[in-house]
Amino acid sequence: MKKGLITLFLSVILASGTTCAYGATTANEPTKTLTLVIDDFGNNMRGTDEMLKLPTTLTVAIMPFLATTAQDANKAHQYGHEVIIHLPMEPVKGKKSWLGPGAITTDLSDKEIKRRVEKAIETVPHAVGMNQHMGSKATADERVMRIVLEACKRHGLFYLDSRTTGKSVIPKLAKEIGVPYLENELFLDDIFTAEHIVRKANTIAQRLDHDQQVIAIGHVGITGPTVASVLKRYIPVFKEHKAEMVPLSSLIPEYNMLKRPLP
Repeated sequence: MKKGLITLFLSVILASGTTCAYGATTANEPTKTLTLVIDDFGNNMRGTDEMLKLPTTLTVAIMPFLATTAQDANKAHQYGHEVIIHLPMEPVKGKKSWLGPGAITTDLSDKEIKRRVEKAIETVPHAVGMNQHMGSKATADERVMRIVLEACKRHGLFYLDSRTTGKSVIPKLAKEIGVPYLENELFLDDIFTAEHIVRKANTIAQRLDHDQQVIAIGHVGITGPTVASVLKRYIPVFKEHKAEMVPLSSLIPEYNMLKRPLP
């Protein structure tokens, strides 16, 4: 899988042995970065408080239109975490009811997709980017994703492709439209057991031995307390590997140049 792909009019591929112009570096010791993205905030999910209180900077992905959407976004911002919109999108398999309100599905009209994306952006305060919740079908659909990414462009948002399908059209369209994007590299809790989550944390530590940048996604909810507990133990381990814990936006050199609407 490509590592941390970032695009704004042009693409920069960051892989093993590659450096990027962010953060303080020296010629002898380039900065290693680890970005932890935690999905599924917005509905008072299990592990919410434990995750927000972790002693590091997270990127917190918050679902729109839910009971604690604004509350979680405000709390994450107060704790110094970065906020992005976790937009529910149609999967290849699964029920639409699993997606929650305001989901983006491939049977919607262009007008309705645009309306839902705009409303989702409105409901998540402090958001600076977006990623998808599920979305293996929607993110492979050029019509759908063009509308989503054009909304990101209008609002100065970057996009994190969670990589829920190998058929994603996001790289192609993001380059064309001029939206900075990044790619998830691994899920911490794609299997729900503590043993698996620990193995994935060890995988991150191993990657930090040879990769300059790692992006990983975990979740609140079913696995939330376990993920928070494992990360609390492993944050010192990641730092021992000389990794700086950073939000997604710091991986985008052009981030401060993004055009955002006035508040």
